[in-house]
Amino acid sequence: MTDVSQGPSGEDTAQGTRAARGPAFAVCIAVGALTILDLSGVNVALPSIQRSLHADSTQLQLIVAGYALAFGLTLVPSGRLGDTRSRRAMFVIGLVGFSLASALCALAPNILWLTIARFVQGAAAGVQMPQVLGMIQQLYRGPERGRAFGVFGAMVGIATAIGPSLAGSLIALGGAEEGWRLLFWFNVPCGAVALFFALRFLPRRQERPAGGTQLDPVGLILLAGAILGLMLPFLLTTGSPTDDPLRWLWLIAFAAFGSAFLLWERRYAKRGLSPIVHLDLFRLASYRNGILIAAVYFAGLPASFLVTTLFLQEGLHAQPLAAGLVSVPFALGAAVSAFIGGRLVQRFGRALVVVGLVIVIVGIGALLASATLAPPAAAEWLMAASTLVGGIGGGFVISPNQTLTLSEVPPEEGSAAGSIAQLGQRVGTAVGVALVTAVFFATVPGGGDHPIDQYHQAVRDGYLVTLALLAVALVVGLVDLRARKKAGKTGV
Repeated sequence: MTDVSQGPSGEDTAQGTRAARGPAFAVCIAVGALTILDLSGVNVALPSIQRSLHADSTQLQLIVAGYALAFGLTLVPSGRLGDTRSRRAMFVIGLVGFSLASALCALAPNILWLTIARFVQGAAAGVQMPQVLGMIQQLYRGPERGRAFGVFGAMVGIATAIGPSLAGSLIALGGAEEGWRLLFWFNVPCGAVALFFALRFLPRRQERPAGGTQLDPVGLILLAGAILGLMLPFLLTTGSPTDDPLRWLWLIAFAAFGSAFLLWERRYAKRGLSPIVHLDLFRLASYRNGILIAAVYFAGLPASFLVTTLFLQEGLHAQPLAAGLVSVPFALGAAVSAFIGGRLVQRFGRALVVVGLVIVIVGIGALLASATLAPPAAAEWLMAASTLVGGIGGGFVISPNQTLTLSEVPPEEGSAAGSIAQLGQRVGTAVGVALVTAVFFATVPGGGDHPIDQYHQAVRDGYLVTLALLAVALVVGLVDLRARKKAGKTGV
């Protein structure tokens, strides 16, 4: 069954009219920005939430982990629903759910209410994000798609940069104890405006994959079990000696559910039906290697932000806002280079990603040297300069890699394929943060004062884990680059 997308003007074309694509794309990146703003701002709000709702550290962890887990659980099934039914409808459902859940978060009278509302908010974000990526796939082809992902990557960088500052400003406006509620209220009018334009501009019709529009309930259950078993032990890792070692038994559930899911999906596809995940996608080297690079990259990079924040606040006793501002140059550098990278990827292909990874590794190496060798008074400034270098490299990784990953994916599979890539990033982040947290707090256990030399050792160990993960991503990139050269491919 094949449909064509229809712009708001009513003209049916393969991709919609050029005039219609612009507003639709603007809606997509605006909603993506809203999600990133919320995600990057909540960490700043945690101390305010703790004071307001009298939460302990475990409850605060659940606010973050619950969102991440719900996001991961809904990504792939909602991507499949978007491909087989309607990306526009799923986009609207996700946006409405995200806005309503934000209002519930803002109204939370206690920590249990907030935890549940955050879980719902994460699930709604997992519904809408695959549609953003699928819509970009649907609206653009060839070089235009690379430029579109470049703009999308720049938006991610800008939203990441201003998220903590916006959250800090709203908390200051609302007060130390209740200001965190404004952060969630902010999403409500923004979501309402985005909904108005989504209903007006998003294409109503689309190409759909072969195999029908049925949804595989058995596959959904097996996939949810696998995701839960994989992510939960890492999300529950804090690096504290009190972490329950039995949490790793969840990985047995991951292996069991994951194996059953793969067997079921193969049998389901052989019956001529449309599985949740088309495993044939992984035969595409560009898709397979792109997901692997992104997963390992996201295992390393967010972990480096964590190390930086922990060192600045606990080791150098910097204020939270000052510690957050150190990473702003990274986000701004990434925004600029992502925009440029979206225009260069058609020409240079995987080589651009490899160069970006090398620059990121140089930036993290400079961070390590700045933190451990520079005088405390100069460390913050040198670390900020180092994050700028890393950000420039990061923009050449994320946006071009996104374009390369989806370059050979049929547009009718865009949402599901994008959701699997997003899931890889979320799992990578959970694993990387867990590793670095354990390494850092093994040297400086929380809850006490430690000499600066101990913090130097902790931050050194943390950055070395990050560098090791980025080196793995670089190796995958080099292997893929070599294979592409042998096949005569240079660009996309």
